[in-house]
Amino acid sequence: MKPGLSRRSVVRAAAAVAVGGAGVLPLRAEEVPDLIARAKPSIALVGSYAETDSPRFTFFGTGFAVRDGNTLVTCAHVVQLEMSATAERKLSVQVRTSTGWEQRNVTSVNKDVPRDLAVLRFDGPPVPALQLAAGDTVREGQSVLTIGFPLGGALGFSPVAHRGMVAARTAMVPPANRAAGLNERAIAQLRQGRLEVYQLDMTAYPGNSGGPLLDIASGRVVGVVSSGIVKASREYALSSPSGITYAVPVGWLRTTGLLEGN
Repeated sequence: MKPGLSRRSVVRAAAAVAVGGAGVLPLRAEEVPDLIARAKPSIALVGSYAETDSPRFTFFGTGFAVRDGNTLVTCAHVVQLEMSATAERKLSVQVRTSTGWEQRNVTSVNKDVPRDLAVLRFDGPPVPALQLAAGDTVREGQSVLTIGFPLGGALGFSPVAHRGMVAARTAMVPPANRAAGLNERAIAQLRQGRLEVYQLDMTAYPGNSGGPLLDIASGRVVGVVSSGIVKASREYALSSPSGITYAVPVGWLRTTGLLEGN
């Protein structure tokens, strides 16, 4: 043993070599709880609000704050209402504050339906923002986690984290041997060219859609959970659809220009 190196340091260095090369230490167990705690204030509820509804807020899905803290990323299929200045029921978000959930008005919406992405602007003070990954460097086997609201309000509105890995990078719509293997949405997506998504080895439930897919190593957002719409495209012809979860790459937010108008 070299002078100045403790037995613990030697063991950690040996483990680093085993998992991917000298000088890269394995993730410490306490880093995942820290990442979850840091990310939770950025997670928001997306839904509708009406004074005459009971309850007044109806939950649609998950979203997360980026950039200036007043920009929210979610899925296009989560945004079930269009913007309307006269409608009684309004598209809205709820963000977590020190006193609980706080209602915010949505002021603008940009959507890309084929890629199932949406970017909203909401009013009020900014909330902590998550950082987006700069490029598409996601690899199969990469450790990730997602945070959202599984089963909506059935389990209470408390953000829940699920941990897993990227099982595969795959086409959003696979080739079909016959017309019955394609629905209208799948055909529209095929016209956009090959769209690649991340297949995950974790289960996302209704309510998780729109949540961030976080790279555990960097803490940055690499994808948006979009299980419902992707599954409808990939597994339309299956008699028993699987519980596989998918996420769309966060890089599409830039290539589609969704962030530029917000």
